[in-house]
Amino acid sequence: MDPETQTPTLRIAVTTDSLIQLDANFAAAKQVVFYDVTPKGSEFVDVVHFQRRAKGKASGGGKAANGGRCIMDDMGDDDGTGRDPLVERVEALDGCAVLFTLGLSDVAAVRVHDLKVFPVKSERVRDIDDVIAQVQRLMTGVPPLWIRRALNRRSGSAEEDLQEY
Repeated sequence: MDPETQTPTLRIAVTTDSLIQLDANFAAAKQVVFYDVTPKGSEFVDVVHFQRRAKGKASGGGKAANGGRCIMDDMGDDDGTGRDPLVERVEALDGCAVLFTLGLSDVAAVRVHDLKVFPVKSERVRDIDDVIAQVQRLMTGVPPLWIRRALNRRSGSAEEDLQEY
């Protein structure tokens, strides 16, 4: 909720390579863009760029779509420090309520969920404006349970402790 207007506000994150479409998997995205969305509007908040990405041998979509390879197999320890390549991506989502992505691994989904961010996997590439419009439609009237929970987490409502997804 925006404390001044009492308007429900949802911070969303969208994985993107192009900055205009939801067109990347979580582990391989060049960047994540953030928007604050209300039922009647949206505001660009930030973009986080990532230096390290998957090397492109696996295209995402799970092992079945990649001949038994996982996109995370391509995220090797490029700098030799033993650093987990997901850490900076997951940390970037702190304060966000919903993540829209083309795909994410089970490990990434667990880490995102631990931050109380609700991951939403899109089946196709979509314009970010379409994603925002969909969220706005869902926020109007009686929102679905997952949107209500995301809104409650964002506002710090006590209801979030009573209902886990």
